[in-house]
Amino acid sequence: MASSLLALIDDIASVLDDVAILTKVATKKTAGVLGDDLALNAQQVTGVNADRELPVVWAVAKGSLLNKAILVPAALLISAFAPWLVTPLLMLGGAFLCFEGFEKLVHKFLHRAEDDAQHHEQHVAALSNAEVDMVAFERDKVKGAVRTDFILSAEIIAITLGTVAAAPFGTQVAVLVGIAILMTVGVYGLVAGIVKLDDAGLHLSRSASSALQALGRGILRVAPWLMKALSVAGTAAMFLVGGGILSHGLPFLHHASEAVTAAVGPGLAWLAPTLFDAVVGLVAGALALLAVTAVSALRK
Repeated sequence: MASSLLALIDDIASVLDDVAILTKVATKKTAGVLGDDLALNAQQVTGVNADRELPVVWAVAKGSLLNKAILVPAALLISAFAPWLVTPLLMLGGAFLCFEGFEKLVHKFLHRAEDDAQHHEQHVAALSNAEVDMVAFERDKVKGAVRTDFILSAEIIAITLGTVAAAPFGTQVAVLVGIAILMTVGVYGLVAGIVKLDDAGLHLSRSASSALQALGRGILRVAPWLMKALSVAGTAAMFLVGGGILSHGLPFLHHASEAVTAAVGPGLAWLAPTLFDAVVGLVAGALALLAVTAVSALRK
């Protein structure tokens, strides 16, 4: 009896160890989506009245949990009944990451500055107009953010599924559910902190303590740069993660990456795969954007 109990405990510990390792690997692979998710959701909430920022973040977080409650079972069904779909879905997810990153890079060339300025003016005018229904405005904001989250959550789940595809079904469930909860809590907890950072800085700048006032002014100066840094880091990570998915999933790219790494010598061998993934991500993003633009032009 005692030996059976010890064997059961050992099996449970082994499974938990596998879950922890695979969750760590999946978290690293989804880092690019996480960076973009942070920046994008923080930008989605901007423009809402300060006292409504946290309720809006909470509403989007609940929508994100609902998205993942749909996506996780769908991913498990695919793994159980159509495992051959995992690799194509990963390739699509990687290509979409590259496309989204490249679209950000060339945004200013695809959209006129006058259009962006006009959109901003309309946004400010709506916020200052007492006749505008702010409840409806917030509802539209939340719906738009939840739709965006669905795409990003699908990428996270697809990448995670690719990581645990060869694991037992119970481990797949544990890792997918764990990643879904971890990413939602992590992203929207950080988004809540980011959108309230300027309020915290303003509060500290009005403190009686000169040290706290200086800290508050520093936070107010840093907050806009933090948003920009998040956006840049998120875009770069999208190319690295998306390019990495493609270069590992497509045999000819995988062999090319190994050849480049061998050619540069031991001194740069640690950097060559990362640079190769970045180049693959940029090229794939450009090709995907050209294809989407051509299809859009034909439809019009």
